[in-house]
Amino acid sequence: MKISVIGTGYVGLVTGTCLAETGNEVLCIDIDTNKVKQMQDGKVPIYEPHLDVLFERNIKANRLKFSTSLTEGLDHGDIIFLALPTPEDDDGSADLSYVLGVAKEIGKYIKDYKVIVDKSTVPVGTSDKVRAAISNETDVEFDVVSNPEFLREGFAVDDFLKPERIVIGSNSERATKLMNKLYKPFVRSGNPILIMDERSAELTKYAANSFLAAKITFMNEIANFCEKVGANVDMVRIGMGTDSRIGKRFLFPGIGYGGSCFPKDVKALYKSGKESNHDFEILSSVIKVNSKQKTILIPKIVSHYNDDLEGKTFAIWGLAFKPETDDIREAPALYMIDELMKRGAKINVFDPEAMPNVKRKYGDKLNYSDNMYDAIMGVDALIICTEWSIFRTPDFSKLKENMVESIIFDGRNLYDINDIKNEGFNYVSIGRKSI
Repeated sequence: MKISVIGTGYVGLVTGTCLAETGNEVLCIDIDTNKVKQMQDGKVPIYEPHLDVLFERNIKANRLKFSTSLTEGLDHGDIIFLALPTPEDDDGSADLSYVLGVAKEIGKYIKDYKVIVDKSTVPVGTSDKVRAAISNETDVEFDVVSNPEFLREGFAVDDFLKPERIVIGSNSERATKLMNKLYKPFVRSGNPILIMDERSAELTKYAANSFLAAKITFMNEIANFCEKVGANVDMVRIGMGTDSRIGKRFLFPGIGYGGSCFPKDVKALYKSGKESNHDFEILSSVIKVNSKQKTILIPKIVSHYNDDLEGKTFAIWGLAFKPETDDIREAPALYMIDELMKRGAKINVFDPEAMPNVKRKYGDKLNYSDNMYDAIMGVDALIICTEWSIFRTPDFSKLKENMVESIIFDGRNLYDINDIKNEGFNYVSIGRKSI
């Protein structure tokens, strides 16, 4: 099949590359000339495990191409994916200006029947707005389909190639038939393609992300309570996770969720509720608690140094919002950095992938280290913000030798309390006794 993908951000590039992997002819469109040139030269503009292999293979096979021309994309594709940004607006709602702007342009240049697919995460009713924006410009027949993505950063390629489910929102038999044909190679193991109306499909994505965000936030609240009553959140988590109704996943406490999806999706669903005269009280609490959780370690750090961080130097391990990505959007580490700098602290940072993005944000305000051990040279304390695997088994003797004080503030609970005590460290984590 011939596919066009408008937008080559995280979702668009993974979608286009993985669709090309099953033999489709894919043309990806982006307005960023430099980015398109980079991709045409075979360079992946984002970090996502395994994406580079598929990317290079499909470019060489001539199945994956790139252009800046929207009209070229419309002429090429039978199915047109809209994978455009929907950033958080000032009032917390999703900004649809990119999606509706492109929809209007599609209406101007469409020549024959196309399936227009909303792949971006969009509020309920967006498919109607896209349909109206195109219809206002043309009499050519087309269908609009809602096809939300469920890609986890760090696992996006696997999630696309082996989806747990595919959601297709459409009332058009013609469009549904084409979408089924496109996705059939991805569900050979029997996982479902769920057909529903557009509005239900749009809400499914927001509901799923908001539920997971609420689960994370509930566990963080439990962890904070554990500290007050002397309980161990690790034991509570295990006890909860063995209940099949609850499950083990998303029960690890920490310094809050970040990234491109959960923060803006929760706020967007909350705002959509307000617009429909429905108050999502749970989501209001989730937003409030998560905002506070991102800097939950700061009072502990400040207390340890008797309210004076002026001139202190801290190492921060982990800058991305989660491991296996270079995405720093809404990353808790950035909130930690801002709070520490406000108090006069100096900061050494290290992350396996996110350093360039952080440097673009902070410039020379931070000290950037080539490796995790360079970052701890002469620091007063180590702060862990992202649970990269390389941080799980460090050389503790090397840490002790090169740090002013043997203390770790761990926002991801990477270490066993007894093990770290035997290594001779003071250790402050989330929902567990400090040592």
